[in-house]
Amino acid sequence: MWYAIEGRDAAGVLDRRMAARAAHLARLRALRDDGRLLVAGPCPAVDAEDPGPAGFSGSIVIARFDSLEDARAWADADPYIAAGVYASVEVRPFRKVLP
Repeated sequence: MWYAIEGRDAAGVLDRRMAARAAHLARLRALRDDGRLLVAGPCPAVDAEDPGPAGFSGSIVIARFDSLEDARAWADADPYIAAGVYASVEVRPFRKVLP
């Protein structure tokens, strides 16, 4: 089943986010290579493709896992958690309709 994982950034964490980015992306690439990633990306904190120093308000990942527990465990192991980037993370089932 698909699961939506939404991490919300804490305030003032752009430097921590950038430091942990390579490890975060490596995990996403592994999901992609396994055919389990639908979409992933950051949410700019301002209405701009490149938010500059405003940074990001969080990230969204939609990926396939065997269970909600597996999705939560994957999310809990994210390098952004260890780096203190995310203030909170929500994981919930997702049903793809389109496209």
